[in-house]
Order: sequence, then structure tokens, then C-alpha cells
Amino acid sequence: SRQPSMYNQNVYNPYPQYTQQKSQQGGVPANNFPIHPDVKFRRLPFFDIISDLLKPSTLMPQSNQRMQEATFYFHLTPQQATDIASSRDIRPGVKCDYVKQVQLRFCLLETTCEQDDFFPPNVIVKVNNKPCPLPNPIPTNKPGVEPKRPPRPVNITPMVKLSPIVANTITVSWAPDYGRGYAISVALVQKLTSSDLLHRLKVKGAKHSDHTRGLIKEKLKEDADSEITTTCLRVSLICPLGKMRMTTPCRAITCNHLQCFDSSLFLQMNERKPTWCCPVCDKPALYDNLVIDGYFQEVLASPELPPDLNEIQLHKDGSWSTQVADKKITKSEKVPIDDSIEIIGDDVELVSSGTTATSSTDKAKDEKPKDKVVDLTCSDSDDDEPLAKRRMQNQQPASCMMASTNGTSNQSTSIFSPGSMPFLDLENEAASANMNYTAGY
Repeated sequence: SRQPSMYNQNVYNPYPQYTQQKSQQGGVPANNFPIHPDVKFRRLPFFDIISDLLKPSTLMPQSNQRMQEATFYFHLTPQQATDIASSRDIRPGVKCDYVKQVQLRFCLLETTCEQDDFFPPNVIVKVNNKPCPLPNPIPTNKPGVEPKRPPRPVNITPMVKLSPIVANTITVSWAPDYGRGYAISVALVQKLTSSDLLHRLKVKGAKHSDHTRGLIKEKLKEDADSEITTTCLRVSLICPLGKMRMTTPCRAITCNHLQCFDSSLFLQMNERKPTWCCPVCDKPALYDNLVIDGYFQEVLASPELPPDLNEIQLHKDGSWSTQVADKKITKSEKVPIDDSIEIIGDDVELVSSGTTATSSTDKAKDEKPKDKVVDLTCSDSDDDEPLAKRRMQNQQPASCMMASTNGTSNQSTSIFSPGSMPFLDLENEAASANMNYTAGY
């Protein structure tokens, strides 16, 4: 009945049942996520898929760590490697790019509908052990919200080994999100331009003019229950994007308006920044839903349309005319100006008619004193005169004499307006007064 020795016991794992149960419950079992889920990426209009290099695969968490890591492999066939290498644009002055590209995409693990591009949180991608540049995150002002990356595919062609005998490795690190799964896909695509899409749109054909004519009649038909009836519609021939007359008018079949926009400008703008929003109503206008309007094509090609007219009028019978109703006259009308009245100031008016009527303002204008002119070239002899005498000559104030009790005139005082300075002229006071007093006065 001796107990086993201590070194035979499991000292490092004293509770094997608890450890086994925890290992079964801990982490996310890999069986909950399929390796290749039935996920469909939304088709991108500017890329044609040639072949799938890596089918949509699940980013499966392997442990309870904060950051997860997964590795994927894909190979190129000899024909694919040759096609990619020969599609390189080597023209001088053109950015080095490939027409046929190896494209990497991420999306949510949802199989209910087509999925848009969606990057996992804190994702880091390495292609053949080289860091892969990803779209820069869009900054946000919301606290606690991680900035999201623009939903765009990633071109990894420059980092791919164009060899049929060497495998390409993609290593993805990301932060698992509770309740969300992600998928990754790699495909060989061919890049298209806006000219290619415009050519395809023209090849698809234009919508017949009778279809638009029926829409016009539907919008302008009389309604017995409504008191207000629309008899005509105005439609502009100017594209809301380029502010120029349209050359290839189109609109989406999902829009309810008759206004069109130029398809060439619309495709060029989405080639730089794909939004696919209608410039008229801001609703989604996908490329597959775009149609060229045959009715407005006929209007633009009609010889009855003047070259300087940018607006037409649609009638309830489906026809159109160039006679656009006059616009309402604004309240602000110009006041006719009478040439016989000349406004000089805020309180002065000069009437230049044939009458001889005058006003007090005219007299005030005539009696306006002339400006004083100071001659700086005069001789220095003028400066020798006393200051008081020069003031007397300029102002000539009224003066009076005050005699002292002894009968001699020894003092004079001038009456000035308030604010002026009094002065005495003892030398010429007697001469200017022209008065003689007796000594006994």
C-alpha cells in the first residue's frame, strides 16, 4: 500500500480534467467556418476576371490571441505568368502598370448576397515576405471608432513571382471581430478604362425613343382628382457633371427622372473614384443599369435644335419644342434715370432743365468762399512784420478803445468770436481808431 513516488505524479498539470475541458471550450473551433465558403464578390466594372488564383477562403482564428495570422499559397501557370509579364506598360512617361493584374480582395463572410470589399480590423498583409501597401484609412471624429479603409481591391502584381515553378505566399495578420468572419480572394484580372466601358455601353445599344416618349406621356397625363395639372416639362441639355452639352446622354434604369447626364464624363469620374451615384438624384447608378437614351440622342442630333440652346420643353403628347416659356419678372426692376437731375450730394440736387428756377442751395454754392492760396515763394520781408499785424490784416476784427482816467489812450481790446485769442497792437492803435480825445475827458 505504498504511495507512488512524488516524481511520478503530474506536478505540472495537477488537474488534467479541468485542463482538457478548458482546451475544448477555449478559442473558436475551426469546424465552425468552412475553408472555402460560398462567398461571391461584387463584380467591379473596371476589372474583368480571367481566372481565380485563390478561391474565397475563410480567415479562421487559431487561438485566443489578440492578433491572428493566416498563410495562403497560390501558383501561376506558364501562360498566366507570360500574359502578366507581356502586359506591362513600358511606354516612356507612363506610370509602370500592368494591364493584367493579380488582385487581392477582402470581404465579410456572408453568403446571402454579393459582397463589397471590406478589410478586417488592423489588417497587415505580406506578399512573399514583403509588406503590401493597403489603402490609407479614412480618419473619423467619432471616439472609440476605428478608422475604416476605403473598400477597394489591392493590386499585388509588382510583388508576385512571375514563375510557374515557385509558389507565392500571402500572410495576413488581423484582429478577430466577435460575431464577424472574413474571407480573402486572389484573382487574375484585366484592367479596363473608361473608354472601354463607353464602347461597351454603345455596343449594348440605346433605349428606344418610344420608351422615353411613353415616360413623358405618363408624367404629363391629366389627373381628374388633382386640381393642379402639369402641361409641359423643362429638361436641360447640359450635363450636371461637366456643365457642358451632353454628347452621349444616359441615365440608370433605376432612376425616375427624365434628366440625363453625359456617360463619358460619368465613367471618367468613376474611374478615378468609384462611387456610382447618379449626379441628378444621388441614388445608386451602377454600370450594369446604365442605358443610353435614344430620345435625347435624337434631340441632340436634330437640325431644329439651335447650337446655343441648352433647354427644351416636353409636351404631354411626347413631342418637344425649343420655345421655352419666359421666366417670371423679378421684383427688382431698374428705375429710369432722369438726365435732367444731377445728384451732387445727399441734400443737393441740380436741375439742368430749361427753366430758370433756382434754389437756396445754388446760392449757397455760389457764395462758397474761394480756397486760400499760400504763396511760399514770397520774400522774407513779409515775415518781418509783427504777428499781431498779420492777424489783423487777415481777420480785420472790430475793435474799440478804452481810455484811462488820465486821458491817454494806452490800451485797446478787440471783440473776438469764442475760441479766438485776443491780442494788443499798441503801435498802430491810435492810427486805426482815427479818434482824438481831449486831455480833460
